[in-house]
Amino acid sequence: MTAFFKSLSELLEKIEKTRKRLEIVNLTADFLRSLEAEEVEPAVSMILGKPIPKWSAKNLDVSWSTLTGILQRVTDVDWNTFTETFRETGDIGSATKTVFEKTKLKKQSRLLEEPLTLSEVRHTLKTIAETTGSGSREKKERIITALLGQASPVEAKYLIKIFTGEMRTGLHEGLVEQAIANAYEIPLKTVQEASMALGDVSEVAKTAKAGGKEALQMVDFKIFRPVKLMLAQTVADVDEALLMHGGKTAFEYKYDGARVQIHKQGSEVRVFSRRLTDVTQSLPEITETVGKNVKVSKAILEGEVVAVDNSGTPIPFQHLMRRFKRVHRVHDMATKIPVKLYLFDILYHEGKSLIATPYLKRRMVLGESSGGIPMTSLLVADKKEEAAKFLQAAIDAGHEGLIAKKLDSSYAPGTRGKHWLKIKPVLDPLDLVIVAAEYGYGRRHRWLSDYYLAARDADAGEFSVVGKTFKGLTDAEFAEITKRLKALTVSQQQNRVVVLPSVVVEITYNEIQQSPKYQSGMALRFARISRVRDDKNVEDVDTIERVREIYERQFAKKGRYTNN
Repeated sequence: MTAFFKSLSELLEKIEKTRKRLEIVNLTADFLRSLEAEEVEPAVSMILGKPIPKWSAKNLDVSWSTLTGILQRVTDVDWNTFTETFRETGDIGSATKTVFEKTKLKKQSRLLEEPLTLSEVRHTLKTIAETTGSGSREKKERIITALLGQASPVEAKYLIKIFTGEMRTGLHEGLVEQAIANAYEIPLKTVQEASMALGDVSEVAKTAKAGGKEALQMVDFKIFRPVKLMLAQTVADVDEALLMHGGKTAFEYKYDGARVQIHKQGSEVRVFSRRLTDVTQSLPEITETVGKNVKVSKAILEGEVVAVDNSGTPIPFQHLMRRFKRVHRVHDMATKIPVKLYLFDILYHEGKSLIATPYLKRRMVLGESSGGIPMTSLLVADKKEEAAKFLQAAIDAGHEGLIAKKLDSSYAPGTRGKHWLKIKPVLDPLDLVIVAAEYGYGRRHRWLSDYYLAARDADAGEFSVVGKTFKGLTDAEFAEITKRLKALTVSQQQNRVVVLPSVVVEITYNEIQQSPKYQSGMALRFARISRVRDDKNVEDVDTIERVREIYERQFAKKGRYTNN
């Protein structure tokens, strides 16, 4: 029996209205059982907001501005109506559903059309992703217009969520794994282990539907299908890391770079980013280095790519990101911003999975396989003084800090636990003032909760924006700050309000970068409000001069990028 896209949309509507995990799992399991084998992977992908298979290197490449234009044409609703509806709901999909319900299009015409099927929607999304080259934007617009023109309000809601990746229904991958186990009567552990190996729960669902428990037990890593990464939990210092790991642990340098997963089969090498995106084309020297040095025929390696200056000293993270985004004239950029690879783990070696192998054994296998590629600096220690010196050495070398890894730990893809611990000193906090704010998304849609942060420019006699954040406050604090900012509002344009500078906040951050985004030329990376400073006036706010001083101080340990 063919599954209709409306059935998937109605499932997600039910899931959005409940926060009961068991009910969510049962609803999803019932839906999965109703699908034909070829419908399972597209359905699970779309349930999680992914338009095409996770492993695919293609993407829709459709901007929000393009979608807004299409929505206006399809619904014939004034865009101010959409903006107001979005303000009320805080959700792009819900706002779309509302304007579709208000549309001036003759609904009778839709009744005469065939209902959308899951397979048809997936085929359309795949066609959009494969539409490239000259005139592709216009072609995509025509395809999307036809798709949305055929959609009911509830279908339009979830189509827009899929297009934007803003699903946010409460149904995450962990619950989908439980639903798969429930639907096909397979032990949850078997489903989870297969998910770790494949890195894509939609592929797990497809395999489970086709072959059940036996098929999942045979699942193994697939070269060129990226695996979810193991993540580290943050701790305050080396003392805490040693305590949590039983008094002895392995400390590795935490480089200020970008984590990569490298797949090699024969002479072919591909590089995947932290987001599991294929970035091979942007990093030709990494593929060349791995091809020359790693003599293993089949391997999945993990490492850190660091941008360096001509002397090999690390330079700020923002310059490395320029490399990851570049797909044209890559060799010119490689000359301007060279990169260096440090390896730190191996997950797959000559056809055998190593994720259950203890950390130190994996490190030994990596050392035997890496050739001339450097591995991350390592210290196995049981004394805090020795570990503290190692941390300081990492900082002095221009790196971020340390990662502590439990000596006997396995590799757990997609999880953040106590087996890996992150130790990263924070830069001096700054006292800044809120000069503008925007309403948030999701549960924050009721509050002014995205804040523009400014330092005092003593020379100009004004405040200069150096960053933006929505992190650090409780719901009660969001509500209180919203009340205060509304009373200070000078002007409002759509979702943004400009306020009199009055509310002072203490900000922590990871780094200060040069940035054209703000007039100050500075930007805080990973800014977070640590507390509201009601004990300080705006005259006490840090100056833009101090922000620049901290920026310059970073280069006492870090190389500086020069464009020459």
